[in-house]
Amino acid sequence: MTVYEDGDGETKSHSKIHVNDDEVDDNPIEQVRLTVPITDDPSEPTITFRTWVLGLLSCTTLAFINQFFGYRQNQLFVSSVSAQIVVLPLGKLMAAVLPTTQFSVPFTKWSFSFNPGPFSMKEHVLITIFANSGSNSVYAVNIITIVKAYYHRSIHVMAAFLLAHTTQMLGYGWAGLFRRYLVDSPYMWWPSNLVQVSLFRALHEKEKRPRGGRTKMQFFIIIFTSSFAYYIIPSFFFPSITALSLVCWIWKDSITAQQIGSGLKGLGIGSFAIDWSTIASFLGSPLAYPDVAVINMLIGFTVIFYIVTPIIYWTNTYDAKRFPLFSSHTFDHDGQTYNVSRVLDEKTFDMNLKEYSGYSKLYLSAYFAYGYGWGFATLTATISHVALFYGKEIWQLWKKTTGAMKNQLGDIHMRIMKRNYESVPEWWFQTILVLMVALAIFTCEGFGKQLQLPWWGVLLACAIALSFPLPIGVIAATTNTQPGLNIITELIIGYMYPGKPLANVAFKTYGYISMSQALMFLGDFKLGHYMKIPPKDMFFVQVIIKKTPFVTPIQAKTIYENSSCRDNLP
Repeated sequence: MTVYEDGDGETKSHSKIHVNDDEVDDNPIEQVRLTVPITDDPSEPTITFRTWVLGLLSCTTLAFINQFFGYRQNQLFVSSVSAQIVVLPLGKLMAAVLPTTQFSVPFTKWSFSFNPGPFSMKEHVLITIFANSGSNSVYAVNIITIVKAYYHRSIHVMAAFLLAHTTQMLGYGWAGLFRRYLVDSPYMWWPSNLVQVSLFRALHEKEKRPRGGRTKMQFFIIIFTSSFAYYIIPSFFFPSITALSLVCWIWKDSITAQQIGSGLKGLGIGSFAIDWSTIASFLGSPLAYPDVAVINMLIGFTVIFYIVTPIIYWTNTYDAKRFPLFSSHTFDHDGQTYNVSRVLDEKTFDMNLKEYSGYSKLYLSAYFAYGYGWGFATLTATISHVALFYGKEIWQLWKKTTGAMKNQLGDIHMRIMKRNYESVPEWWFQTILVLMVALAIFTCEGFGKQLQLPWWGVLLACAIALSFPLPIGVIAATTNTQPGLNIITELIIGYMYPGKPLANVAFKTYGYISMSQALMFLGDFKLGHYMKIPPKDMFFVQVIIKKTPFVTPIQAKTIYENSSCRDNLP
């Protein structure tokens, strides 16, 4: 750390590292220093005709594919990395064949070209951000699905449309409020973004092959081809390699052996998988996680999964043996699947307390019940961790934003962005936030109050969503893990407004998913920050993606077509 005085006599400080005996300003995080370049070319094109065509194409394609396959029992998810790879040859093809003629917009000074030159890395980054917006399913679509498929009811198409869009755009409003803390701060480094930065550089930077070695591009092509070929095995030829349970093979007729050895419905002792999609299905690629985070999760998983849950189950605490060892379903007192239709009023869609009292209390499996308990503990631990380890830095950043501290904080990447590009005004995000809150209230109060959530519930959900992006965002930006707010939102609205199933899920969507969307946007902002994308271009692209009807109608059509085959579900 170097401390110096500027011309005004103010004390400033910044981090420096040594590269070939020359001092260079850089980021304090070693992984960022090794991955992200500290150069920028402001003349490199960003939003072009190629960006819009390939970006919208990849966004709509991934939105349809992931929503369609999301209804499978073994869900298939196609990430934005797939689009990141596929659009590169398409972009270079467009750069080779499209005309370079400049076209003028009548009555303006604007002009554009279908082909402004070679396909640039910044175009590639924006297209990937397009794709990422489509690859992540709109959570509010699940509400439409459960209403249609499980409760056999209809919901007004505009109510469904506005529900999806308001939850998405609320997240964008929250992202703008916390951008300074979770994007500008050099200590918020978002590990998963470094994987994409490395891939961008491997795909675009020219590299001389070392003697006897391989370039990054050659290595990538080998791994990509091998992994693609290997994935055919579990997907088509040998699906059983997703869970090979030795204990179950030996004791085929033993229930206890199945509970101990099954890799799908048991403890998985003696079970293993050689399918990478199974290994990475829960947390994503472990290569993107810091080792400390992986070890922390491994210890917690071992304690809960292999110690606490077996003790609770085999000691029959709270009659745990009456229900499956692992299950996310709900059960009645006899251990049968809970018949929800018996306790719901068909006309008002409210809970019928008389029928509920005459039927059964609602029970969960031991693992699911204690999972909820650990989830509550996780939220309080998140707040404590952020306050103790990052409280001082957050306080400094807060004083900086309110004008109480004038010295410049940040790294070389933030200084490049401030110097070369104009920042997005805060009031742009604040305007979106106010409009979306008002539209969310209209959505819930209008359309015959089909969503059951009153106006005060929307405001309360927004208050919860406003309280957690900072502490949870710090965890996500430093460990690549994200605790969820779903359990706390379900609990709060369940106590305050009981007996309203749609109000519960709508409240959870506005309170939890809008915050989750905010963190996704912030992660994209950080990727743009690393790759030196103009902030206003990022803003324009993301707002267009979330406000245009390219995603939701496709998803809505898919929902109604797929859920129609579920009319016989209980």
